[in-house]
Amino acid sequence: MALNLSLSAPPIRSLQQPLLRYSTKHTIVISSDRLSNPKGTVSRSSSRRVVTRVRSSLDTVGPTVKVGQVTEVDKNTFWPLVKAADDKTVVLDMYTQWCGPCKVMAPKFQELSQKYLDVVFLKLDCNQENKPLAKELGIKVVPTFKILKDSKVVKEVTGAKFDDLVLAIEAVRSS
Repeated sequence: MALNLSLSAPPIRSLQQPLLRYSTKHTIVISSDRLSNPKGTVSRSSSRRVVTRVRSSLDTVGPTVKVGQVTEVDKNTFWPLVKAADDKTVVLDMYTQWCGPCKVMAPKFQELSQKYLDVVFLKLDCNQENKPLAKELGIKVVPTFKILKDSKVVKEVTGAKFDDLVLAIEAVRSS
């Protein structure tokens, strides 16, 4: 009896780091005698090591980041995802549920995530639970968009200024 396990993750060698999932897709089939993958079959002895590495990494996986989508983060998942993004540009939408301009920007922000597939798009609800992170990031008004590169805030756009946000993303991507 085989157990099919589909992972959408970076190559196995980088599973030691927090997972930031992108378009690379690996399908691993675990059976009693072998571990097979799209590129061939691995021997039973080495398959145990690979399966152990996959299992240990899956135990620590939080939310996943998918290309072309916006990922909701909180105070516990934000920094690990930003660090896992490494040198990629990260755009954070800081919003509240009751904010009218935030609701107007939400679909536009989603469209940007589908346009810029090399950028990580995150959303943070600045509610009471996430207040410490919002304070750490220096939020004063909503919506606020923070653009990060190498885990540092490099640009900020406040208010529902879509054109300014696009220009800021373009500037950071090209730098």
